[in-house]
Amino acid sequence: MSIRIDVIPNQYGTKAVLLRKTWCEGRRVRHKTVANLTGLDPAVVDGFRAVLRGGVVLDDPRKAFAIRRSLPHGHVAAVLGTMNGLGLRRVLGRKAERMRDLAFAAVAARIIDPASKLATARALDPETASTSLGSLLGLGPVTGNETLDMLDWLLKRQPWIERSLANRHLKDGTLILHDVSSSCLEGSKCTLAAFGHSRDGKRGKVQIVYGLLCAADGCPVAVEVFPGNASDPSTVSSQVDKVRKRFGIGRVALVGDRGMLTTARIREDLAPAGLDWISALKTADIRKLLQEGPDGAPAPLVPEALVPDAVAEVTGPDFPGERLMVCLNPRLRQERRRKREDLLKATEEALHGIAASVRSGRLKGREAIDRRVGRDVNRRKVGKHFEVDVADGSIAWRRREDRIAAEARLDGVYVIRTSLGPEAMGTEAAVDAYKSLAGVERAFRNAKTDLRIRPVHGCSADHVKAHVFMCMLALHVEWHMRRRLAPMLFEDDDREGARARRSSPVEKAEVSESAKAKADTKLTPDGLPVHSFRTLLDDLGTLTLNDASLPGRPDSLFRIATEPTELQARAFGLLGVDPDAYISVTG
Repeated sequence: MSIRIDVIPNQYGTKAVLLRKTWCEGRRVRHKTVANLTGLDPAVVDGFRAVLRGGVVLDDPRKAFAIRRSLPHGHVAAVLGTMNGLGLRRVLGRKAERMRDLAFAAVAARIIDPASKLATARALDPETASTSLGSLLGLGPVTGNETLDMLDWLLKRQPWIERSLANRHLKDGTLILHDVSSSCLEGSKCTLAAFGHSRDGKRGKVQIVYGLLCAADGCPVAVEVFPGNASDPSTVSSQVDKVRKRFGIGRVALVGDRGMLTTARIREDLAPAGLDWISALKTADIRKLLQEGPDGAPAPLVPEALVPDAVAEVTGPDFPGERLMVCLNPRLRQERRRKREDLLKATEEALHGIAASVRSGRLKGREAIDRRVGRDVNRRKVGKHFEVDVADGSIAWRRREDRIAAEARLDGVYVIRTSLGPEAMGTEAAVDAYKSLAGVERAFRNAKTDLRIRPVHGCSADHVKAHVFMCMLALHVEWHMRRRLAPMLFEDDDREGARARRSSPVEKAEVSESAKAKADTKLTPDGLPVHSFRTLLDDLGTLTLNDASLPGRPDSLFRIATEPTELQARAFGLLGVDPDAYISVTG
């Protein structure tokens, strides 16, 4: 015998909903109507059907199932979906193995919630998980020692991984952006740790230096770690070898700032390797262009003849075979003159203070006065513009107007230099290429803020190198995510429109109309709130993955994710990610 609900058409053209009992008598099937449910709400009828299928009737919807555990999931799905779309798992290694899975998880964790290796291991372990990452990847128990072993494995794979990324983003005839930065390091046992020029303001701490190679669009593809006292030019030769030998790229132009691609490095490293380059002249080299030729030929550069916000191409006898693009930025000129005058006035105030001390008798003797002058006058780096006369009981000074005028003559003037011919790159394109180094600076800033590459904790030089390389891989993934999510972020999603607002690469960089509208209204064109990359990840993290069970049946575990909000659905759509794609219903 069975009891079920039947829907039967009747003579009035409507349908009757009947609760019926059915049984067999010999070869005949008998039906008996137990109740007529036609007048009931359809939801109530569905409830009857659920009960007949073995369901449970609850007087409180909160008793429908018990949530055993909830883990932040949305940001994990967004990062994993992007990494899988990029094929990063196969880039890390073609062979499925434990170390590859741990490296894949560690790169994702660096984007989601950057932490130490031990904290990352605890976040991936099922017992102490803080997100759904470890569960979705099926890692099982994870220990801190395993993450250190993973760093060793990753460092050995670095050449192959970087070559795979270079094959995707670097082609013959392309530009490669190179710049260096530094990060402080905790501890004193690492052989790479050394005192040097701190590029992030962390004075008094040992540090490491690392050089980043990016494609022309700013996408990071390779990184190398150097001792903390390495100078910028000393990093060039290894990058040249990497481009030519490891990447196998024959024709390429390396873009670097004037402190890195010096004349010596161009002559000793780039020229023998046959690499083209784009850089800039230092101030001392620009002054050579102001000098007349030995036969009375006019000087190659006359600053007074330059047109503001325009590019002029010149040549100079001191730079044979090079194209020199001279630019005059009037805004930079005004700012430098304002700043110089402020520094000169501040230095004069210091000199007036010294003179007051001399007159009052608090400062006596020529040697004492000289020491005070030496300490205070050049504190703001403008002591060269003053002539100071010190006697036993007096002090006098005056500005060196000739030196000030000579320095002011070059205010706002900078010169881009390149070995590329005009057929390979135009004048304004060369200036644009040099300014694209801002993309590398942006990558460094993201690495130090969003990915927290610093401070570096590690005793082993290999572990420090692997840590920096892992951060570079996370930076690579984040770069792709930022590009796709740009319509929702405080970033320019119309780069071509922004370029079109400038008539010259010397002019001030402008943002597109869409970016300006987002900044003004704090809303996207869809009316959704605009986020930074980090706050958007935090918002996605509010979408949780829940382990639940039926009432009275704790063994009936199943998984269910919360429904995405409109903003979250928009983010997943831009990334091309399905947040439910990695969820197994039964866990």
